Amino acid sequence: MVSSLAESVPTPVVPARLPAARARLRGVAALMGPAFVVAIAYVDPGNFATNMAGGAGYGYLLLWVIVSASLMAMFVQYLSAKLGIATGKNLPQLCRENYSRPVTGLLWVQAELVTMATDLAEFVGAAVALNLLFGIPLLPAAGITAVVSFGILMLAPLRRRRFEQVIIGLLGIILGGFLYQTLQLGPLTDAGSGLIPGFAGTDSVLLATGMLGATVMPHVIYLHSALNQHQHRGDLADRRRALRTTRFDIAAALGLAGLVNVSMLIVAAAALHGTDVPAESLEDMHGGLGTTLGGGAALAFALALLASGLAASSVGTYSGQVVMEGFLRRRIPLTLRRLVTMAPALLVLASSADPTEALVLSQVILSFGIPFALVPLVLLTRRRDVMGPMVNRRSTTAVGVAVAVVVSGLNLFLLARTVLG
Repeated sequence: MVSSLAESVPTPVVPARLPAARARLRGVAALMGPAFVVAIAYVDPGNFATNMAGGAGYGYLLLWVIVSASLMAMFVQYLSAKLGIATGKNLPQLCRENYSRPVTGLLWVQAELVTMATDLAEFVGAAVALNLLFGIPLLPAAGITAVVSFGILMLAPLRRRRFEQVIIGLLGIILGGFLYQTLQLGPLTDAGSGLIPGFAGTDSVLLATGMLGATVMPHVIYLHSALNQHQHRGDLADRRRALRTTRFDIAAALGLAGLVNVSMLIVAAAALHGTDVPAESLEDMHGGLGTTLGGGAALAFALALLASGLAASSVGTYSGQVVMEGFLRRRIPLTLRRLVTMAPALLVLASSADPTEALVLSQVILSFGIPFALVPLVLLTRRRDVMGPMVNRRSTTAVGVAVAVVVSGLNLFLLARTVLG
């Protein structure tokens, strides 16, 4: 059964009277956009917390983690989009059809926990941004975040293109904010050293795991397959053309997201590392950028953080609907889902917990959720009875297995060190 969210997506129509080249261009443009919706999850407030903390605490040391994670993200999202195009179904639906009820139930429970961890990062980040910009207390700021993000979310089921345009606009604000900050820096002569893999103790491994969880986001692995399942139409040649367009969509969108993530770490490393300026929280980072780079950089940081929280919160709730419909064939009203998933964020903001620490820990939770989405994705895309002629090549499956092993291995190492240490 095709998800009702996907069914609401209109099929692009290209008028026959257009010249052939213009018609092809319109057809390509009509298929662009899903990866930009997905990309916003890769630059959510969790990325701000982990990437900026990585740069401030370790300089350029963990730059290689961001670059590697960005490349992994492109590959993973390609597999997810390919699954939707080849089968006309999304990943949760196919998990329900191909795995036992207990396995499906386990996958659903962890996916819901991942969604809540995602919402925690997004709500806290947007609330902190409103506090920095306008002095609004964190709890009322969270309420404003809920209202605005819900308004954006309401565009998704019925006006997909408008929803995508709003998300792309918010992504542009984030990119512009960090581009401005980067231009305020001097020569970056030592940045290349961060491309050499290495760690500096268990704390850096913990932070690297959070950076990985903030970059390879499990909830959008589910979402991307749903955003592309409506492209399962026409003959095999049509689906292959759709997949080629999707590759470009992914490269453009996640390339921009990767550039933003790299900029986050570089800005923090160049402006905050090795200084006496505090950099323990998002508020500290905002103040530190104001001290070292000027008020304009601090304002750009806060605006980018706000745009990130609002957009990513909408995308996170949208993916939650896909998860529930696919795994359980059930829907709940968006308003109720919005209230349930924002509850942990409100508890954090109402307590004395450090919002930035909660953000980093939420990204670690996300990292542990990646294998539960990635392993079924690799297993399903390697099966000819599921994918038909668009089944993975052996080399594609081998890369997918390698990514799953790396991510799972890093998580197990972190768990063992945390328990023993």
